[in-house]
Amino acid sequence: MSKPTNKKPTELSSPKGMRDIVGDDYYKFQGLFEKAQEVAVYYGFKPIETPILEYEETFTTAIGVGTDAIDKEMYSLKTKGGDQLAMRPEGTAGVMRAYLQQGMSNLPQPQMFYYYGPFFRHDKPQRGRYRQLYQFGLEAIGSEKSIIDALLIKSTITILEEAGAKDLVVQINSMGDKDDRTAYIKELTAYYKKHLKDLSALDQERLKTNPLRILDSKDEKTKEINIGAPDILSHLGSAAKKHFKEVLGALDEMNIEYQINKSLVRGLSYYTRTVFEISDPHPIEGEPALSIAGGGRYDLLARELGSKKDAPAMGVGIGVDRVIESSWFKDLTPRILKKPKVYFIQVGFEAKLKSLNVIEILRKAHIPMIQALSKDSLSAQLAVAEKSGAPYTLIFGQKEAMEQSVIVRNMETREQDTVPLSELNTYIKHLK
Repeated sequence: MSKPTNKKPTELSSPKGMRDIVGDDYYKFQGLFEKAQEVAVYYGFKPIETPILEYEETFTTAIGVGTDAIDKEMYSLKTKGGDQLAMRPEGTAGVMRAYLQQGMSNLPQPQMFYYYGPFFRHDKPQRGRYRQLYQFGLEAIGSEKSIIDALLIKSTITILEEAGAKDLVVQINSMGDKDDRTAYIKELTAYYKKHLKDLSALDQERLKTNPLRILDSKDEKTKEINIGAPDILSHLGSAAKKHFKEVLGALDEMNIEYQINKSLVRGLSYYTRTVFEISDPHPIEGEPALSIAGGGRYDLLARELGSKKDAPAMGVGIGVDRVIESSWFKDLTPRILKKPKVYFIQVGFEAKLKSLNVIEILRKAHIPMIQALSKDSLSAQLAVAEKSGAPYTLIFGQKEAMEQSVIVRNMETREQDTVPLSELNTYIKHLK
């Protein structure tokens, strides 16, 4: 057996696929982070930071074998004490681990987080892809409501538009529930077995470990085979169909352009229902459009990490490196965040459906706010509003949704006014 050698670079340099970020480039990263953070806070998310190093099983359990992130991309190490650790390749598993470990299921649900930082994948370095990459992530844990899916998609679109993107189109699909997915994989596997001899060696291996990943194959022959592959939407049960219809209805309400992409799936076993992806709307001429953001619902992850009860959740990751390197990215000057001025309460389905438009009015007027979209009763939301410290509460019910108005309550004096939505930003700006 040959002895290991300490190979040194021929010249002093950073490791392959990693780089220094200095000067104006640093401020681009900081400016994008602060803009994304600002949008996240307006939409009710709060910060979380998880360790760069986690126990390796956190990712092997959550992400699973048969994926590049585990099979060949993850940086692993063994400590002197014998612990097997890994540098985080993505953010979702760590956030869910923190949610479970810290007992956050006992807090008001959902718990909504944003985070930013470096992630590590031993991938082939190329345009927009680094071995130390940066992501901004959003996670909402503790609610299965479709409005949460719409909230994360809207938040993602807003961040990208504030960064300079135009003409964004959301590619969206549904993975269905666990039973839907099982039946679909069975039919998909049978389909690929009929075309086994035409699949590449890599896709033949994927057929054994993770058939869903064949749908995302880069092999030209496999792409042709995928045209005739069965789609998962035809396997959705009634609950998943209703959920997907509600998500699309919310996107329609917000005038978000989307395309149903029946080939868009996630190979990880804990993904359920909504999955989506957003590609660079104006890629470099002659180059493929790179994905700049993507996410999905992962209702099954908590149990896979050892929880005895479900923690339905939805998350998204934005590729910061790819956004900054895009032709449309505008330099964003870092600035200071403000404390929330209002707590936004919505009561009833119609109000919740239109509530994101009200949030957008507040955001454009630079009025910091917090809210609890997943709570239904007025009393429950008022109780949280009392503890939030926000000096004003907005109440948006079925009546207000129909009349295009909102109730503004002074939390100190208990005085309140009914204000037309068209005058809301001006009214609140004049409040102390």
